[in-house]
Amino acid sequence: MTTLLEELQDIVGPRGWTTDPAELEPRLTEWRGNYRGRTLVMVEPRSTDEVARIVKACAAAGVGLVPQGGNTGMCGGAVPDASGSQVILSLGRMHHVRNVDAENFSMEVEAGCILANAQQAAEGAGLHLPLSLGAEGSCQVGGNIATNAGGINVGRYGTARALVLGLEVVLADGTVLDSLRSLRKDTAGYDLKQLFIGSEGTLGIITAATLRLYPDPGELTTAMLGIGSAGAAVEVLRHLKVALDNRIEAFELVSQRVFGLVTKHIAGARSPFEVEYPWYVLVEAASGGAPDRLEDALTAELEDGRLLDAVVAKNETEAAELWRLRHSIADAERQEGKALKHDISVPLSRMQEFLARGDKLLAKLRPDARLVAFGHVGDGNLHYNVVLPRTLGDEEWAAEGVRISRGIYDLVDELGGSFSAEHGVGQAKRTWLQEYRGGAELELMRQLKKTLDPANILNPGKVI
Repeated sequence: MTTLLEELQDIVGPRGWTTDPAELEPRLTEWRGNYRGRTLVMVEPRSTDEVARIVKACAAAGVGLVPQGGNTGMCGGAVPDASGSQVILSLGRMHHVRNVDAENFSMEVEAGCILANAQQAAEGAGLHLPLSLGAEGSCQVGGNIATNAGGINVGRYGTARALVLGLEVVLADGTVLDSLRSLRKDTAGYDLKQLFIGSEGTLGIITAATLRLYPDPGELTTAMLGIGSAGAAVEVLRHLKVALDNRIEAFELVSQRVFGLVTKHIAGARSPFEVEYPWYVLVEAASGGAPDRLEDALTAELEDGRLLDAVVAKNETEAAELWRLRHSIADAERQEGKALKHDISVPLSRMQEFLARGDKLLAKLRPDARLVAFGHVGDGNLHYNVVLPRTLGDEEWAAEGVRISRGIYDLVDELGGSFSAEHGVGQAKRTWLQEYRGGAELELMRQLKKTLDPANILNPGKVI
């Protein structure tokens, strides 16, 4: 190991590595604290060539590499195991925006570029990078692509996969796959970049990407809606898409219980309504030159009885306050206590059925459990989290967690949904992947892993 450590230090230089416990501490623990590991060393390369040399050195030594971006994931996919023998490869120093091609509506960025910085670079050229999520101030583009991140704008623009035009990837033997094309049409053989999007660093290390950009959506109108049920929210979404010519940027569903946690734990947070409603929707839409368009459409929904109430932000400050309620949910949940997290998706047409049957299921499995539900209903993604009694011991909590999660995932599977909508698999959901993606699908994943990483050095212990 000493020889490998010296070789890695030589590759990245004196400022490109650390074994200091204080510097490593935030890199060894998953954001929610559920997974913790140890590492031989963390290296921070400055170029794709250095990444390739690091991979070759680790491959020769048979040492596992854990690619890490902003470490904002929620499934333990970016932290090392407990052995202390794996190497963390941080992409943080590869943070440049290489270029923005305004005429081609594209940009090329390095993997360590903070998502918010990439967004700002696009805005500087009068364009729009629509990938947006709560951690955008610290998450990195490479990690977003490696997990096929979703976020709030998927309903209109798709997941990270839909925004990737090209990739640069270092393979398990150190070979650099340069596929940084900026083409919309290219049928010259297999579309290899798709293998690495959502692979969580297990098939290759993403070092740069060419991203699809869009015209600036212009003025946005933001509103909070009071609503009676998730089914009504899906109906409202369908009508608004037609009325607004599919200009809806975000459509977020939040239960009253969730907003109650936010106002309880987040200083200064308050509901925009004087009364409580079972569900709320935060909607944001491009006005398309008609600033009253969303308000007019919401008035029609109120008159038809699909909405119970609505508050439209009059300025950017009020809009920011509404979004603060939504973006504070994760922090409020964490302060409330430990919960079973379920990042699920179902077809929009089955959303209300899932919630109704889910209520009955939870009442049967654990009557004293509390549901904390919210999500991106515009794309069928719900964070269906369950809080168990604090009186449970660790072993009982874990056993109950498996039992309840299996019941929820069985229901999701029955309705044609997925047990992992946007957070990935990582360490947390490997068992569920085997249960719900078994047979030919899982076997093909294993064959791809064996072909591209036969020595299993790339993020070992994750996904499969």
